[in-house]
Amino acid sequence: MNSSFAIFGLGYVGAVTAGCLASRGHVVCGVDVHPGKVDALMSGRSPIVEPGLDPLIAEAMAEGRLRATTDSVEAVAGASVLMVCVGTPSLASGRLNLDYVRAVCAEIAAALTNHPHPDGPRLLVLRSTMLPGSTRSLVREFFAGLIDGGALEVVVCPEFLREGTAVNDFADPSLAVVGTADGAPPRLLERVAEVTVAEPRVMTWAGAEMIKYSCNYFHAVKVAFANEVGRLSRHLGIDGREVMEAVCADRRLNISEYYLRPGNPFGGSCLPKDVSALGALARQEGVPLPLLESVLPTNQAHLDALLAQIEVHRPRRLAILGLTFKADTDDLRGSPMVAVAETLLGRGIDLSIYDPLVNLSALTGANERDIRQRMPHLGRLLADSAEQAVDGADVVLVAQRCTGLDRLASALDRSQVVIDVNGWPGLETLTEHYEGSCW
Repeated sequence: MNSSFAIFGLGYVGAVTAGCLASRGHVVCGVDVHPGKVDALMSGRSPIVEPGLDPLIAEAMAEGRLRATTDSVEAVAGASVLMVCVGTPSLASGRLNLDYVRAVCAEIAAALTNHPHPDGPRLLVLRSTMLPGSTRSLVREFFAGLIDGGALEVVVCPEFLREGTAVNDFADPSLAVVGTADGAPPRLLERVAEVTVAEPRVMTWAGAEMIKYSCNYFHAVKVAFANEVGRLSRHLGIDGREVMEAVCADRRLNISEYYLRPGNPFGGSCLPKDVSALGALARQEGVPLPLLESVLPTNQAHLDALLAQIEVHRPRRLAILGLTFKADTDDLRGSPMVAVAETLLGRGIDLSIYDPLVNLSALTGANERDIRQRMPHLGRLLADSAEQAVDGADVVLVAQRCTGLDRLASALDRSQVVIDVNGWPGLETLTEHYEGSCW
């Protein structure tokens, strides 16, 4: 059974959403404070320019499934699903302006209080782009009583519409997300699915809010990265487009989820060295690459955050499980865990380290030279087992899965603080003081 929708805001997101929902057989009422947008929709025209949208709106208007109004009370009275699609512009300071969202929420709350729906609770869908924590604040201010009384369910459904392909993106979304108060599936899931089209990934309100910013941040980084590669390539007489085509042809590492999981700072013998070398070349050639220049500092900031997270517990003894720069190697060069060990040793903290792949007598070449220079007394810190390493430790830093979960469970004291750097499913059940690391 199709739902009836009231869509607040007939700008880019709202107009596309209204036209696409109406084309799928839903009854839709668009709401906007600007009479010009309302008049455009009522005349069967899109208030924005978007390929393929005008015919959807014209057909829906002709068949009586779509209308528009400036009267929010009228729109709320006939709708089972209320969608907030108003803009969230930037203030001069760069901060987010939620004035339009708050104004619409106040109107909706007043209308809901005075006009309860005869067929049960309504669904309020917040589609405007808002910073994490915004929905919880809006609910507290406007909707807490309605939710407690069973008249309303509030979800966050960020949009992933690209200008120029928005109609196709609505019908075949690249990502579908719904956020609820506690991260559990919404009670009105069937209505949510009418909005998201695809089966949504369920998370908390704040998680869904963060998803939209994370996607846009990533897109901005990709554009800036490609342009920096292009600038330096052009300066060096290289075809930057050809370079980026080759980079994108690697679907195993470059265009994939690899390297996109929060956890360790990067390390090893390649990434720090090569980022540093390319930055030095760009500076020598006078080609500004601000994104490249920020990579090593942001990596250091992540390491500093991990150190701060450890030190807030004031450990007398710290156990480190996994010392190499990543799993399944004995390479200690550039390892962030070696940097952690160095720093905390210098601050007087007792350390115990377990890594089954680290055999000091078998290290060779630059790997041996690097660790003997940085930690000449590493041998006396190495434990023969994870059990031995964690025995007596105040804080256990799990950087790698270098033992079985069952063995670690038997060795851990539930009072110990466990900092899980890379996310080990099941580890959170082993202690009362589990923490993810900087994520």
